[in-house]
Amino acid sequence: MNFGSIFLSEALGTGVLALLGVGVVANVLLARTKGFDGGWLLINFGWGLGVFGGVYVAYKTGGHLNPAVTVGILFSGAHEYAPGIDITAATTIAYLAGQLVGAFLGATAAYLAYKKHFDAEPDAGKKLGVFATVPEIRSYRWNFATEVIATFVLVLVIIGIGHTPSGLGPLAAALLVVGIGASLGGPTGYAINPARDLGPRLAHAVLPVTRTAAMRVPAGAAVGARSADDAETTAPQGKYNDWAYAWVPVLGPLVGGALAGLVAAVAF
Repeated sequence: MNFGSIFLSEALGTGVLALLGVGVVANVLLARTKGFDGGWLLINFGWGLGVFGGVYVAYKTGGHLNPAVTVGILFSGAHEYAPGIDITAATTIAYLAGQLVGAFLGATAAYLAYKKHFDAEPDAGKKLGVFATVPEIRSYRWNFATEVIATFVLVLVIIGIGHTPSGLGPLAAALLVVGIGASLGGPTGYAINPARDLGPRLAHAVLPVTRTAAMRVPAGAAVGARSADDAETTAPQGKYNDWAYAWVPVLGPLVGGALAGLVAAVAF
């Protein structure tokens, strides 16, 4: 496959993942939806089924949908990302670019589907939480560790599934994501996918998701703050994207994926 075909496949698959994943969070969090307050397990299943659909859409490229999976395969010593797709600098860039663009577009589509509910929702924190992960207890080191551990499990098992083909790959991956969310998603909201967090966070930054109410955020997360303690302060006026935290759900999964690939190279 050429660069454009890889990019398109991963963009479409990751777009489906982000549309259904961001969509289920919007359904649970935003005001006056049918699924309002549906709970954490509804979100877990929504993301899992987003993976299920996305993997099928991106079947030509192996349905990575996640830079951590791509990096994990790279570090595992494999020669191909998927049948017929050699591991090269160009194919790696095609995967990563497609995943990021797809996540951005999928999140944008979810916003359009829930536009009136975003307008009706007064809580800016919930609006950001629809698009991007936010830790329950802000501790960058421990939040990073959580993302590394959860993504390590994700990528190691996915690589293992690839070595034991059963025809259940997409379903197995979907159930794995549900399980990780239920077991390890509590501290950080389990990004486990740099594109899943960064793409929608960028969408949140550029879309007219207007702020209609004051939001309380940790002082260390506020724009211009110099510490990361747990004291609370009102966020500065304007849209709040929490860029101070954004490196955690990007770098943590990449490290976890790379470690899983190294272990897989020995274990499988």
